[in-house]
Amino acid sequence: MTAAVCVDVGSTYTKAALIDLDGARLVRRAEVPTTSAGDVLTGLDQAVAAVGGGDQLYVCSSAGGGLRLAVVGYEALVTAEAGHRVGLSAGAQVVHVAAGLLDAAGLSALRAARPDVILLVGGTDGGDGDVLLHNARRLGTARIRVPVVVAGNADVRDEAAALLGGRATIAGNVLPAIGVLDPGPARAAIREVFLRHVIGGKKLSKGRRFAALVRAATPDAVLAGVEVLADVTGAGVLVVDVGGATTDVYSALLPDAESESGPRRDVAGTLWRSRTVEGDLGVAVGAAGTAEAAAAEKLALPLAGDRGLAAAAATIALRRHARGHSSGPGQPRTGGRDLRDVRLVVGSGGVLRHGGGAYVLDAVLTDTAGGWAAPTGARAVIDDQYVLAAAGLLANDHPHVAAALVNSL
Repeated sequence: MTAAVCVDVGSTYTKAALIDLDGARLVRRAEVPTTSAGDVLTGLDQAVAAVGGGDQLYVCSSAGGGLRLAVVGYEALVTAEAGHRVGLSAGAQVVHVAAGLLDAAGLSALRAARPDVILLVGGTDGGDGDVLLHNARRLGTARIRVPVVVAGNADVRDEAAALLGGRATIAGNVLPAIGVLDPGPARAAIREVFLRHVIGGKKLSKGRRFAALVRAATPDAVLAGVEVLADVTGAGVLVVDVGGATTDVYSALLPDAESESGPRRDVAGTLWRSRTVEGDLGVAVGAAGTAEAAAAEKLALPLAGDRGLAAAAATIALRRHARGHSSGPGQPRTGGRDLRDVRLVVGSGGVLRHGGGAYVLDAVLTDTAGGWAAPTGARAVIDDQYVLAAAGLLANDHPHVAAALVNSL
């Protein structure tokens, strides 16, 4: 048997899955506490040993808080919004979004957000280049010494990168034309910067081996798995992953130019495969945020125990994912998702995998008070073997194995 071990090094637990590549099946899985207080490689090696080892090793990581991304754009409702969506799809926690000309106050707010990476966008190709160049110049002289992915107006992109010196990585414009969102190049560039700079910079391990092993941020790997699932099933897919500190929602919808469903079309473009992360919703360190958000949403779910907290976190996160978000009081919502045509709803996270899944997903699918239309006639399953991350890690090298894994849901 030729086998691969897929490992997710999380903030709390390190999870390993042994995959039979010849038979395209999950053989066994194990999880151990993440050894972030010392060297994460200790826990990683323990998890690999617990499943028996393999011929190939694939690793993703959200240890140390994962990837913190700031977006600096041209206009709040267009390129900055497009950059925000791309950042989320790249597996990042978007900790700050700025729009317009950066000034001293804007730089201070950006610095206070403590990003690991900055995504600098602005202008459609052939459009305005002044704001992109101004912001690149300010970032080039500011005391914010983090890598910058430049993914704006192609006409001035090289000049903007030169103003940033060796900190810049160039990618294709996230919004080459109004209403045309192209997330792929920037998403790939953010992934490369994460692997090259962020993993090593978090001091999670003493040597270089861990940084060399990690192939993606965990949410990026999971989204890749969700994309495989949508392609295999040929149906709209919705995934909610409830954790201790955050709740992530992924949706993969089917492009249909004749249908009114799907993402709401707007000037920032359509992203058919999307992720949102709610940093204030969780069942452990995020429990207080869940309770506060539930009160604001007038949610009638009980908040006692992990199961109640998970149901509230999942429901609120899905409301936000479907309704979209506003850049400020009185501003319109953007980025909303019409999920009525979703046919498969997948629950993930420790609480859901350990007995609370049916309760949590039932709460989500019967929610009628949140200002969004829940899927009708959807099948609900739990990713109790944690195959989405493994499928995402294997998707490029072993696509048929990735497809078989998600088919097991």
